[in-house]
Amino acid sequence: MGKIWVSNYQKMSKKILIEEIGEIRKIVKQNKQRNKSIGFVPTMGFLHQGHISLIRAARAENQIVIVSIFVNPAQFSPDEDFEEYPRNLERDISICKDEKVDLIFNPKSEEIYPKEFETKVSVSELKKPLCGISRPNFFDGITIVVAKLFNIIEPNNVYFGQKDAQQALIVKRMIEDLNFPTRMHILPIVRERDGLAMSSRNKYLSDNERKSALSLYKSLQMAKKMIENGEKNSNIIKSKIRKFIKNMPFTKIDYIEIVDYEKLQSVQEIRSNTLVALAVWVGKTRLIDNVLV
Repeated sequence: MGKIWVSNYQKMSKKILIEEIGEIRKIVKQNKQRNKSIGFVPTMGFLHQGHISLIRAARAENQIVIVSIFVNPAQFSPDEDFEEYPRNLERDISICKDEKVDLIFNPKSEEIYPKEFETKVSVSELKKPLCGISRPNFFDGITIVVAKLFNIIEPNNVYFGQKDAQQALIVKRMIEDLNFPTRMHILPIVRERDGLAMSSRNKYLSDNERKSALSLYKSLQMAKKMIENGEKNSNIIKSKIRKFIKNMPFTKIDYIEIVDYEKLQSVQEIRSNTLVALAVWVGKTRLIDNVLV
């Protein structure tokens, strides 16, 4: 589990790492009674600068910051990388310590999904396009775990990244539809110096694959420039992106789409509030990226 960090706040709760629902609910209740605002950052761990940007926003805007670290089995299909997904809890605790996180909720799978668990939470339409085509179970896995985490932690504010644009919009819709008393914050994509979007799965890339992975960012910048120069035809833009990425080694395109940012429906002509989104396999690693224009 790694070394437990104790902060001034932890004089009350004794430790930063909490595994049991009952225990974290008790601490949340104590803070709610003191009218302390709670900022929540849900993650699957292996934290990077993208996560840190969310934590810092939560820290700036709330009195209590809670980060969950839970590799959620419900959002992985049987042929996906659940067992191989990168994990380093000790390092994550150290990062949370540096960022003055008050609590890490790190439940075991059976704590979240007890025996004979059978409830589903589904946002029916927003889950269908983009990543939902090749990963049909993915977003139902996200909505059920996020709904459970919201019920457990009762955050005033929750923080997601723009890189996972579809996921963020689905959670936002769920919050509105189910009347969760929390405010959604979607923060900008955090990138490496060369433009590659931060992702825990970047760890999988070889040096040569890493070079090819830059085709996602470069093609999006190309699309953005085309739009700024007056191109409105989405099919022309998608064709340019497809040609650019196909010319890079190790790449296999999952999708390239230009959609309305609110409903994620394809658009033929570029308008305001439009999302250019893509998913590409680079070697055995599936990467996503997007730009909002």
